Amino acid sequence: MLAFLGAVICIIASVPLAASRARALPAGADNASGAAASPGPQRSLSALHGAGGSAGPPALPGAPAASAHPLPPLPLFGRFLCTPLAAACPSGGEPGDGAPGEREELLLLQSAAEQLRQTALQQEARIRADQDIIRELTGKLGRCESGLPDAGPRRDTMADGPGDSPALFLELEDALRALQDRLDRVEQELPARVNFSAAPAPAPVVPTALHSKMDKLEGQLLAKVLALEKERAALSHSSHQQRQEVEKELGALQDRIAGLEHGSSAYSPPDAFKISIPIRNNYMYARVRKPLPELYAFTVCMWLRSRSGGTGQGTPFSYSVLGQANEIVLLEAGPDPMELLINDKVAQLPLSLKDNGWHHICISWTTRDGLWSAYQDGELRGSGENLAAWHPIKPHGILILGQEQDTLGGRFDATQAFVGDIAQFNLWDHALTSAQVLGIANCTGPLLGNVLPWEDKLVEAFGGATKTAFDVCKGRARA
Repeated sequence: MLAFLGAVICIIASVPLAASRARALPAGADNASGAAASPGPQRSLSALHGAGGSAGPPALPGAPAASAHPLPPLPLFGRFLCTPLAAACPSGGEPGDGAPGEREELLLLQSAAEQLRQTALQQEARIRADQDIIRELTGKLGRCESGLPDAGPRRDTMADGPGDSPALFLELEDALRALQDRLDRVEQELPARVNFSAAPAPAPVVPTALHSKMDKLEGQLLAKVLALEKERAALSHSSHQQRQEVEKELGALQDRIAGLEHGSSAYSPPDAFKISIPIRNNYMYARVRKPLPELYAFTVCMWLRSRSGGTGQGTPFSYSVLGQANEIVLLEAGPDPMELLINDKVAQLPLSLKDNGWHHICISWTTRDGLWSAYQDGELRGSGENLAAWHPIKPHGILILGQEQDTLGGRFDATQAFVGDIAQFNLWDHALTSAQVLGIANCTGPLLGNVLPWEDKLVEAFGGATKTAFDVCKGRARA
């Protein structure tokens, strides 16, 4: 590359900064030789400080010519001993052109010279940058000189000869290769030479953002672990207390089971009370405050004790809705058997309550095919079908205990009134099984109605009927 730059500089230096055409000799000057003058003015370029000289300075106007014959063009040499250049360059004009052609050629030559000069300046700047890089590499190699093999006399890295650049690059490559080999040997020998006992203490680690974040996360994790430990301890304590409470409850249940096994098996309902109607009239009754929903099946159970003296039991309960006074009625009038009325349809029930004792009565019905069943004291006494089949029980009516309604909530008839006691009146929206009915009758399987339970707040007495505390499962044995 340096050789190429040198050749370019030589070419630039050989181009004249100013050129002029050789002026024509004056007419009649030195015609003794008989040689004809040249047909036109001779074109020539003056040399730029060439080492080999030039054709000499141009002749002054009016001065005699040095020779009768024009001298042949002499070769020009660059200042850097480059390839000889012709003294005269071909001109674009024809022989005999005047001054305008000379000026155009001069301008073209000046433009070309200026372009070459700019190129030379750029190349010179590039050469200087390369020289700075070479100086830097030379300085680094000089600092590593003690570890390099003898590479012979060093060339001048600033030389401009065309053969210096390849040799310099080879030298640099050899030096770098030798340096790499030495570094490899030092790395291989380093573990054997290091004295670990005398090794200096490691430099303290400078905290970074990553280390700070890791420390923060570690602190959060530790806090979470401590919180979990506290929570586990609290849960363990709470579990211990719950276990003690459960054991206490289990102990109480075991004591209760033991008492039931060794004592009475009677069940005491939560609301142990009864409704008493002492005489037959049309103003004593009890009313259930809770309205009934629409029913497609039901089971009604109650404890009854009749005090009619052998005559009809009257009406233990009646349910009336708007437009139908006899939606559900349980009735025994005079010597006739007990009857169940649903939507004015009648079914006779084989039940008997004439002994003035407590009896458990259950009646179930479903709208599908009008199926019904009647239980007394836990035993099935009769069943049938086609009782108001496919007729649903209408909602939002009035349920009365002890009287039969001829209108919604009124017009009671004393001859159809119930005389005696009623307890544990419950209503479900489905048919109970025989086992469930038997459990209720034996006081071993307590059940409260899911539609209407026997609760003190839901039953209100009117007209002299009384509501008193009474446990039917215990009181019926003493009655």
